[in-house]
Amino acid sequence: MANAFLDAMFGLEGQVAVVIGGTGVLGGAFCVGLAQAGATVVMSGREEPGIDERLDKLQAVAKESCFLPVDVTKRASIESLLLQTLEKYGRVDMLINAAGVNMGCDYFEVQDEDWERIFRINLTAVHWGCQLFGKAMSEQEGGGSILNIASVTSDKPLSRVFAYSASKAGVANLTQNVARELAPHQVRVNALAPGFFPAIQNRPLLDPERTDSILSQTPMQRFGEPEELIGAVLLLLSRRAGSFITGATYYVDGGFTAMRF
Repeated sequence: MANAFLDAMFGLEGQVAVVIGGTGVLGGAFCVGLAQAGATVVMSGREEPGIDERLDKLQAVAKESCFLPVDVTKRASIESLLLQTLEKYGRVDMLINAAGVNMGCDYFEVQDEDWERIFRINLTAVHWGCQLFGKAMSEQEGGGSILNIASVTSDKPLSRVFAYSASKAGVANLTQNVARELAPHQVRVNALAPGFFPAIQNRPLLDPERTDSILSQTPMQRFGEPEELIGAVLLLLSRRAGSFITGATYYVDGGFTAMRF
């Protein structure tokens, strides 16, 4: 009975999920978590070495899942991803906008091209995903759900990552705006704000001094593991468990944003 109840609340059987940025560390964990909950998953990102191996692991859990390439710096590429998904599966129930990029430097060293690249990937691409996929979801029976990936920096700016912090603050704000617009169409839009989960894009920034500073401000005194985000992802995407949640930014950060000095 307990398992049947949990399946009804959090199960995604028969639903199609697209994870933009699904080839990354966190995005890859989202793909597997959604598949284990019963979804057919479109893992989408850049074509790069190791894709076939990651797809094999995903299809071992959900055999109908696939990989579709996308270049998030181009609106037409995201639109093509949507059309390919609809052609292959007939509908799309969930979207995770998980693509992201970061860099660290002193403020006076921030270059325009780096600022624009980070905003284009971290914020503009999220807007495109919400707009294109949100419209398709609003026109199908049952609506859908969109999950954007924000950050603890959406709430608490960090030194040396100025464009990243500003772009992620924009993601949280955009999420609220789009949630309000799409709610009448049965499309929910939320944001997940991870704390510190070491990955390719942020590992170079975590020198010993910065690591000590972060952990000293994290009550749980450790970094997160990608799998520790899955529970929140399922809650926010689930048609039943998350049915009345929209416009929210949900923090999974070991208590980092609870610290105020």
